Amino acid sequence: MTNESLTIQINDCLPGAVIESGTEWLTVLVSPSAWKPFASQLRYSPLLEFDFLFCVTGIDWKTHLSIVYHLRSTVHHHTLVVKSLLDRENPEIQTVADIWRTAEFHEREIYDLLGVNFLYHPDLRRLFMTDDHTGWPLRKDYEDPVNMIRL
Repeated sequence: MTNESLTIQINDCLPGAVIESGTEWLTVLVSPSAWKPFASQLRYSPLLEFDFLFCVTGIDWKTHLSIVYHLRSTVHHHTLVVKSLLDRENPEIQTVADIWRTAEFHEREIYDLLGVNFLYHPDLRRLFMTDDHTGWPLRKDYEDPVNMIRL
């Protein structure tokens, strides 16, 4: 499927979607509240069938956090990037671990290092840091008293 055809299909799923083109993969900007229903359509629509979530990334921009999902259809051979901007003070978005099983550990990692709450996640707990650790080590405002690194 071409990027033009993919754009049409995405607009059918999410009318008024903000779609960025001009790169290898289309990028869609979606609000956290619209993410879960949109994700379900991306996965189960016969024309899209994004059956492979191969990367989830969390980014701290100092003013807000963002989550970036990379999806691929192994059936139709197209790829899509989906971004969602989150409130820095209360970063939360619904989990997609029930849609793409690979999201489970990606989301746990982002929770552990950036503090994003993935609503309804089946096992949202620290992955690398100890349970008694406070703070979110990959946030730009995190102060590490041992290593004394400031960003």
